[in-house]
Amino acid sequence: MRIPTAWPARMKAPAYLNDDQIERLADLLEQRAVPFKGFNLEALDGYLTALVVGPEEVPAAEWMPPVWGTPPRWADEAERAEVEALLQGHHNMAAARVRHGEDDLPDHLAPLLWLPEDPEQELPEDVAEEDLDVGRDWALGFFTGVSLREAAWDAWLDDNDWMEEIFGLFDQLASGEVLGDDPSAPPTAVGYRERLEIIASLPGMLADLHHHRIDALTPREPIRRGEAPARNAPCPCGSGRKYKKCCGAADGEA
Repeated sequence: MRIPTAWPARMKAPAYLNDDQIERLADLLEQRAVPFKGFNLEALDGYLTALVVGPEEVPAAEWMPPVWGTPPRWADEAERAEVEALLQGHHNMAAARVRHGEDDLPDHLAPLLWLPEDPEQELPEDVAEEDLDVGRDWALGFFTGVSLREAAWDAWLDDNDWMEEIFGLFDQLASGEVLGDDPSAPPTAVGYRERLEIIASLPGMLADLHHHRIDALTPREPIRRGEAPARNAPCPCGSGRKYKKCCGAADGEA
């Protein structure tokens, strides 16, 4: 695709990526990121998802460079602006996605990861389940995003067992293994169907993380009791009696 040189240096990022923009970004990543230990599209989606549900804001100047592995040189300012707009648009899409649960997620906000055309179809005899590591790159990208604010995430995980369970499922996607209660026993491989079940539950789990983030980052004013009148002062209720003989009597009994 030829980049028009007349494009402005700063482009407005879209609210979400359309099909053409997704394809353009995927091609850029395959050419300019993957060969240099950067992200493919699926890993980028997991990475940005961790950022939008995380305990602290991560500025674009910090999260964009790791996408590429080795920062590329762009052809000109217009190409750089286009790429940054695509990345920010993907970030916007991830932020919009987590505001929905699995029952009301619009198709255009679905997680960007590889899935078979018909997940219910039986696997061909020459395809082993362990070779279909669907969700692996997404989960690895998610944990890379977590690493940018590891200490803050650890504090959340220490206080929330349900969050540990979500991370355990993501770890199954990333590692392909399930550890049993006996640490000396060999791990169990995560099957293809189990992977699909975890992926189907992603929107609901991400919505839970989003709600927790909003609750945790919302400032709260402490409730302060008003200063009580002196016990021998007139009661503020207007009864004409002393405070200690009126509304303050209950406080005295307490």
